[in-house]
Amino acid sequence: MSVSTTAMKRFGAGICAWFSAASIAMAFSACEVTDTGGIDDNSFNQTAWKGVLDAQEKHNISGRFLESQAETDYEANINSLLGGECDLIITVGFLLGDATKSAAETNPEQKFSIVDYSYDPAIANVLGQIYATDEAAFLAGYLAAGVSKTGVLGVFGGINIPTVTVFMDGFSRGAAYYNAQKGTNVMVLGWDPETKEGLFTNNFDSLDDGRAFAQNLYDEGADIVLPVAGPVGLGSAALADELGTDKLKIIGVDADLYFTDTEKQHVYLTSITKQMDATVLQVIESAMDGTFKGGNLLGSLANGGVDLAPFHDMDALVSDSLKQELADIRQGIIDGAIPVRP
Repeated sequence: MSVSTTAMKRFGAGICAWFSAASIAMAFSACEVTDTGGIDDNSFNQTAWKGVLDAQEKHNISGRFLESQAETDYEANINSLLGGECDLIITVGFLLGDATKSAAETNPEQKFSIVDYSYDPAIANVLGQIYATDEAAFLAGYLAAGVSKTGVLGVFGGINIPTVTVFMDGFSRGAAYYNAQKGTNVMVLGWDPETKEGLFTNNFDSLDDGRAFAQNLYDEGADIVLPVAGPVGLGSAALADELGTDKLKIIGVDADLYFTDTEKQHVYLTSITKQMDATVLQVIESAMDGTFKGGNLLGSLANGGVDLAPFHDMDALVSDSLKQELADIRQGIIDGAIPVRP
């Protein structure tokens, strides 16, 4: 049986279109520059990189990363990716803000996206990925206040920067909201959202500091600790593992640490998550389809950009009534009926 010339032309055109689309996808390259925590930090660098990996799987693009060992590496790493090999350069973390701005203004044709940072005024070739993490942290503070047996919670940060303290603000205010609703006096050690004074390790990599700060908070009565310090928090988790979760529980940040810190997953009450993988994928897709533009992409409770992770092994410790209260508060935050900021 013969095939018509018209059918052959249609088939050939379809094949050409398929190869053309595949070539465009393979030609697209997304490059990431990490903060000093490294690509496998069980936190924001790793979660952002997952967005690139998801784009590789979904769109067959190429991806690569450069790890920053120190803050002095930021500018050099970004500059080494310039020159046309990367269609999109993704920088991860507040501390890369200045280096990203400098490179973007010097190279206006290069597309950039920075995780956890925004510019005012906006830069035309930079899309900032920012997150209303205080919304999810508010829920975590309320949860911790409801679960704590000692009535004392602890929190500490890595470096005193807005993307760290926003967690601490929300957590403290969530616990305060619990007190207002219940007539209790649960204390939060390590941060005062009004004076902006608190505990900081001044790094994002020392597990020893994570252990020491959690130990100090535990010694002062805290039975739930929130470390907002990337890999530093793994030291806190190790302490909780040794003490036992009946004495100390940990709340993770950025990713659901139940899945990323598998050896110590049983110490996590929950995690305050930023869905950086989803926003990174969204930015890559916008750069691929031509809709990319400078400005900000905000992740919130309303759009799923931030959230409170499941309670996993500790689910039985959270009463049904507390779970319902958290659901109601979540909706109240989304609706604007419950403010998380003054």
